[in-house]
Amino acid sequence: MSHRAVILSVVEGAAEMFLSIFRLRSRRQKPGFITSKRKSIDFFTQKRIYRFPHTPRTIVDIFGPMVKKMNRKLENSELERLDVETFKQTEKSPIILILDNIRSLNNIGSVFRTADAFLIQKIYLCGITATPPHKDIRKTALGATESVDWEYRKDTLELIGELKQAGIRTVAVEQAENATMLNEFTVNTKETIALIFGNEVKGVSQEVVSASDAVVEIPQFGTKHSLNISVSAGVVVWDIWNKFHPKN
Repeated sequence: MSHRAVILSVVEGAAEMFLSIFRLRSRRQKPGFITSKRKSIDFFTQKRIYRFPHTPRTIVDIFGPMVKKMNRKLENSELERLDVETFKQTEKSPIILILDNIRSLNNIGSVFRTADAFLIQKIYLCGITATPPHKDIRKTALGATESVDWEYRKDTLELIGELKQAGIRTVAVEQAENATMLNEFTVNTKETIALIFGNEVKGVSQEVVSASDAVVEIPQFGTKHSLNISVSAGVVVWDIWNKFHPKN
């Protein structure tokens, strides 16, 4: 079906909906629409009656401005998704994620999904953080464990030391003294950043916070000042990705 045909179909559907809602039994009723044997459309106002030939073109003219304001949902086939092989060959964002002792497998899977969305270089799963394959990780990852590179490391501190030696800037996401608010945090577009997310209860360990190059905090204004780790990852990754891609 052509693009024009799709538009006409949607518009005609909208027209029929409005006609069924506003159909009148007499011309003395409130403003609305009425059809006469599908040969014309009568549009009633308080003072006048407007009659239009009932043709697709007329329907577009009448209802087009309304329908143009509607946002059609895209089908999955229209999303231009990469296959796994293409994903692995695509240039990645200069962002690494470190999960420091995450206990929830659903949270781990959600972080994988976020990492896939923003072309994250790699995820390090540290300490008690579970690793794929696992049905509970797969449930929320939706296949992202196949596309995103990952590695298990027992010691988070040791990993941070290695990354720093490789010139990667390590940033703990935590509420701490002298932390930089996320909206005020700046990046050097020529560097790679490793974002560290901590345990659901205890957060990022103090030793890891102290060893990090910087600490970033998400501004919060409610009663809890607490976000699920998968939510925090989504917020921070989007913000950092956006700062690496200011034109986007």
